[in-house]
Amino acid sequence: MPLDRTQAALQLRTLVWSGFYEADEIFEIVTEYEEDLGSEDAAWAQTAIARAIDERRQAEKTWPSVTDCDRLDQAFAALDRAGIIALHNAGYTLSDGTSDVSEAYRERGGKSSGISGYCFYHGQDVERAVAGQGLDLAFGDIDGDAAKGVEIGRRIVAELTRQGLTVEWNGAIETRLFIPGFDWRRRGS
Repeated sequence: MPLDRTQAALQLRTLVWSGFYEADEIFEIVTEYEEDLGSEDAAWAQTAIARAIDERRQAEKTWPSVTDCDRLDQAFAALDRAGIIALHNAGYTLSDGTSDVSEAYRERGGKSSGISGYCFYHGQDVERAVAGQGLDLAFGDIDGDAAKGVEIGRRIVAELTRQGLTVEWNGAIETRLFIPGFDWRRRGS
């Protein structure tokens, strides 16, 4: 079955503009379900990826020196230093992100690490952010305590705000943090 180029073009554009993937990784993701990828489709995908990467690199030259993604990186670094695991692009779903947090918690020493909470966004969140629909963030207490989770949420909101990002949140543990108007401009490598 030939590659669905329309679908592949949308997917590769999102992957390129996410800033998280190299060309070879994008190629693998876009073509991973193609059992009999023909040479014509492979060549098309490689050309389309190269074109999209070039387009992003050209756009990067016009971006401000500090983007919303840079602000988010700074906030996440500060949260990590403060004992809150902060993960970028953690899996593809909320469940994947939660698993990534658990793995990071174990790798950092578990209970003896002093980690009190977590914050992350996943691949579906990235897709929406690249499409200009804002950015959702999951968060909580590392042990699942709802009251402590709300306090973690407040700390995250304070840090994001300190970095110049606007956050919407109703104060409930069941509601994810939302950064409306997040302008996704993550520089690629």
